[in-house]
Amino acid sequence: MWCRRIPRFAVLAALLGLTATLAVFAQTSSHRGRKYKAPPATSRIEVTILRNDDGDPIENASVIFHLVGDKGNMELKTNEDGKTVIDVLPTGSKVLLQVIAKGYQTYGQDYEINKAEMAIEIKLKRPGQQYSIYQHHDQTADAGKDGAAKNPANDSANGSKATSSDKPAGAASQTGDKPATSQPQPQ
Repeated sequence: MWCRRIPRFAVLAALLGLTATLAVFAQTSSHRGRKYKAPPATSRIEVTILRNDDGDPIENASVIFHLVGDKGNMELKTNEDGKTVIDVLPTGSKVLLQVIAKGYQTYGQDYEINKAEMAIEIKLKRPGQQYSIYQHHDQTADAGKDGAAKNPANDSANGSKATSSDKPAGAASQTGDKPATSQPQPQ
């Protein structure tokens, strides 16, 4: 009877020894296969969209995140509180945040994601009046033109005089100066 137990005991001991050997071998041979690379740390960003005039939340606004340098984008919609949360953007990245809501001006701004948690509040404005060339506009509204420097009446009010360099070539002043070019003037 004792003879029958020896083979069972030997088989059991051999199995235990084999599993222990395999476990040690598996731990020491980690150089095979791909190395595990941990994903980058991500930030949690909460975006709140409000109306500019009264501060009420805007529901169902599209909040679009464009990672600078990467293809594609991520789009979320705001809830009834005007809020949306994203937590997959890598910390240290630069993102272009764009907000589109029906009845409001489109918003776009670059943000540097440098914290683990960020809160961004955006106030959207209603669209402005369309610019028309048929309506009177102030001189200061003209881009690229400085109405105060080009108007001789303003120069005399400021105590300075208009010089010949302010006039176009070939134009005579009102005081009787000769034109700058040598071509004869038509009469």
